[in-house]
Amino acid sequence: MDPRIALSKTLNKLTVDNMAASTDSEAQQVHPSSGVTPEGLKSKLEEMLDATYVEIEDLSGGCGQMLEAIIVSPQFAKKTTLARARLVNTTLKEEIAAIHAWTAKCHTPEEWEKKKPQT
Repeated sequence: MDPRIALSKTLNKLTVDNMAASTDSEAQQVHPSSGVTPEGLKSKLEEMLDATYVEIEDLSGGCGQMLEAIIVSPQFAKKTTLARARLVNTTLKEEIAAIHAWTAKCHTPEEWEKKKPQT
């Protein structure tokens, strides 16, 4: 028998665990949270990096698997974008390993004063 046909028959016999969710609330029930919270990340960044402003948004619908952050810290002064990212990623190494996607935008207080949304 052609090996491709044999493989196809084998794959057709496999059952797939219901891993896909059609709604955000269903996703939370099917896939438990990573245990990483925006509040926990904010607290750690404020403590470890002396962050003066931290805004973390959960883009995953509440399960905590896709997070985006704005981090303002004087420790970013005279550092390249890459060095800033490495500093944050090293600080949050365990937390980042537990989530699916992490995006951090890092600014010094002076940069943030010029960039922040005007209220």
